[in-house]
Amino acid sequence: MNKRTRLRSIFILAILGLSALLVLYRYASLAAMGRPGKAAASVDMVRGSIVDRTGRLLAMDTALYNIAVWRPETDAASFKADAGRLSSFLEMPEAEILDKYATSLGDFFYVSKRVSPQVARSIQNLKSEGALDGIVVERVEGRLYPERRLASHLIGFVGDGNRGLEGLESKYEDELSPSAANRAALAAKSGGKTAANASKLAASGDEGEALRGNDLVLSIDSAMQFSLEEIARKTMKETGAEAVILLAGDARTGEILAYVSMPDFDPNSYFSSPQESWYDWPSVYSYEPGSVFKVFSLASILDLGGVDRNSTFVCDGAYHRAVPSGEPITIKCLGVHGEVNLEKILEFSCNAGAAYSSDRVQPLDFYGKLLSFGFGSRTGIALSGESAGVLRSPESWSLRSKPTIAMGQEILVTGVQMIQAAVTVASGGVLKKPIVVRKVLSPKGELVYENQPQAMRRVLSEETAHTIMDSLETVASKGGTGWRAKVKDIRMAVKTGTAQMIDKDTKRYSETDYIASTLAIFPADSPRIVLYLAIVKPKGASYYGGQIAAPVVREAADAILSITDLPRGDSPSIEGPATINLPRLSPVSIGTTMPDLRGTPKRLLLSLLERSDLTVRISGEGYVDSQKPAAGEAIKPGMTIELFLK
Repeated sequence: MNKRTRLRSIFILAILGLSALLVLYRYASLAAMGRPGKAAASVDMVRGSIVDRTGRLLAMDTALYNIAVWRPETDAASFKADAGRLSSFLEMPEAEILDKYATSLGDFFYVSKRVSPQVARSIQNLKSEGALDGIVVERVEGRLYPERRLASHLIGFVGDGNRGLEGLESKYEDELSPSAANRAALAAKSGGKTAANASKLAASGDEGEALRGNDLVLSIDSAMQFSLEEIARKTMKETGAEAVILLAGDARTGEILAYVSMPDFDPNSYFSSPQESWYDWPSVYSYEPGSVFKVFSLASILDLGGVDRNSTFVCDGAYHRAVPSGEPITIKCLGVHGEVNLEKILEFSCNAGAAYSSDRVQPLDFYGKLLSFGFGSRTGIALSGESAGVLRSPESWSLRSKPTIAMGQEILVTGVQMIQAAVTVASGGVLKKPIVVRKVLSPKGELVYENQPQAMRRVLSEETAHTIMDSLETVASKGGTGWRAKVKDIRMAVKTGTAQMIDKDTKRYSETDYIASTLAIFPADSPRIVLYLAIVKPKGASYYGGQIAAPVVREAADAILSITDLPRGDSPSIEGPATINLPRLSPVSIGTTMPDLRGTPKRLLLSLLERSDLTVRISGEGYVDSQKPAAGEAIKPGMTIELFLK
C-alpha cells in the first residue's frame, strides 16, 4: 500500500467514525425527547403578542407539539394498532399514517406538526401507560390567532421556528422576536430605557426563565374590523367578485381602523388555504381607480388656480379638443350634462367637465400636485410588498394623458393610497402617514416606542379642502351618483367610481371586467371616518360603483356609527373635559372550584388555553353565555371545561 492510498484509507475511516458518532448523538437526543417530562431547553422563547387598540388579543404564543416516530423503538405489527389510536387523536386517516411509516426513508419522521396541547397530552398519557412505543411528543413554540380570520392579511402568520412570514408578523420580526440580541437592539433604539432589563434576560439561563418579545398594539378596532369583514364577505358572495377591498381610517390621525381584504384565510392553518387567499389586495394590488379619482384631480386643479367654484364647462356627451396635428381628441362622457361647474362635475361624475378642467393647468404642475397626494410612491404603511402604484412623469404623457388622468385612467393606485389621499382632503389638506401599529410595548408593558400621528406636508389649502368636501356632499344627494351610500341623519361626502380593467391578453380595456368603488367621508361637517370600498371584477346585472358599491358603503357606515360614539341627527351627546377611567380587567383563572364566567369577554379567557392540567374548549364569539361545569363545582386535573359564547 503506497502512502497516498494509506492516507485515503485513514481519511475514509475518520469520516465513517464521525458519522457513527453523529448517529449515536442523534439517537440519544431523540430517545431523550421521547421520554415524558424531559425539558427541551432551559429558557422558554416567547414571541410577543399582537393586540388591537382596545387590548383584544389577535396573536399570542402558546405551546404546540409535533408528533413523530423513532422507528428503532417500534415494530411493524404493533405500529399498525398504534396508527389507529393516533388517527383518532390527530384526526387524520389511519392509512396516511401507515403510508408514512412504510415510505419514510429515515428512522425519524414526523406524523403531524403543531398539534394542540390537549392532543399531545392524550398521546403522552397513553405513552405513560406503556403504549405507543417509538412515538415522540416534541414541544415547539407555536402561534395562536384566537380571532381566526380577523385582520388576517394585516397580522400575517409565522412559519417553522415561529418566525414571521407575512404581514406584521414578518415586518415586525425584530420587535416580536424573543431573541436576546433583538431585545438588546430594541432597548438601544429606545434610548436605553430597557437596556438593563435586556442584558439581564440575555445573561439569564435559569431553569424556566422566559425570554419574551415585545408586544404590538395595532390601530384597528376589532369590533369595526369584524363588522366590515362580514359586510365584505357578503358583498363578495353576492357580486361574484374576484376580490373586495374595504378600508376605514381616522380622518384626524391617519390611523387605519379596519383593514379588510377578501378573500381571506385563517392564519392558524394558513397552509390549508389557497395561496391566492394570502394576497394583500389593499397594499399590493395597483389598478386604475376610475371616477373616484376625480376627488383628487379636481382638488389639485382647484388648488392650482385652474378653476374655482364659478368656472363652468359645457358637456355635450364628450370632451373635444383640437390638436396641432389636426386630429381631434374625443373622450366620451356617461351622459349629456349641459353646463357644469365644479360641484356638478363631481355630482354627475362628468368626464368631460373633469377633462376640460385639466386643460386649465400645466402638466408639470398637475403631476407635482398628484405626487404630493402620495400617488406614485409607497405610503410606508409598514407592510411588506407594498406597491407604489404608477404615476408616469409628464415627459412620457401623450396629448390625451392629462384629461384622461383627471378622469382616473392612465394612473395606477392602491387602496391604501386612496385612503391616505382621502384623509388628506378630510383633514383640511394635510397629508398624514397611515398608521397600523400604534405602539410597541416591552414584556413588562413599558413603552418602547409609539407611532404618533404624523403630518407629513400640506397638499391643499384649507379653503380648497373645504370646497371639495362641500361639493362631495351633493354627490350623496338624491340627484348625485352616490345617493345610495347616504346614511340617514348624518352628513356625508361621497364619490363613486367605475373603472374598466385592462385585458392582460389584448392590452386594451376589457368589455367585461370592471372595478366598482365608492369613497365616503363622515360627518362631512366635522370629518371623523374615511371609508373606501373597491369591488374587483363583479359579476352580475351591474358593475357600476353607484349601484353596487354605494349601498355596501352605506351598510358599512351604518355599522361604524353603531360601534362608535359619533352622534346621529338629533341623538344626544355629552361633551366635556372629564375623563372616565375604567378598571382594567384581568385574565380569568380557575382554581379548585369553577367560577361563574357568564358575561366574560373572550379575550379574558384565552390564558386558560395554556393550562396543561385541563382541557378548555371555547365555542363562539363575544361573551360567555353558558358553561360546563356549572359555577361552584369542584375542579380536578384532567377535566374538560366547555365555554359557550354569544
